[in-house]
Amino acid sequence: MVCRIDAGNKMSRGFTLIELLVVMVIIASLLAIAVPRYFHSLDHSKEVVLLQDLAVMRDALDQYFEDRGRYPETLVQLSEDRYIRKVPVDPITKSADTWTVTNRDTEGLSGIYDVHSGAEGLSSDGTPFAEF
Repeated sequence: MVCRIDAGNKMSRGFTLIELLVVMVIIASLLAIAVPRYFHSLDHSKEVVLLQDLAVMRDALDQYFEDRGRYPETLVQLSEDRYIRKVPVDPITKSADTWTVTNRDTEGLSGIYDVHSGAEGLSSDGTPFAEF
């Protein structure tokens, strides 16, 4: 946008302060709409990754039990015996050491038979992460 001010013989070009403020208000309004949606999608993607990691580890625990007739003593043992490549990082806590394991000490069987997230807090649907 060109603004011409006639001050004698001089011609000046540029934006007025009002025009710049209007553009800044429009940009701020668009950001106010987009940023919350962006962060919501990030949180949702972390929950989806968490559910997938738990499903993969639980499947590996079941395969380990079917192959060996016992449960592994640690999650690292699953990766050492090549049932998973490595223990995944919990996307909520950003650590591979925060998984909460459930041990089975009945019927002559011992070892890890289930795994949950060690993250505190609630998911987007109100379920605690520890119940995933």
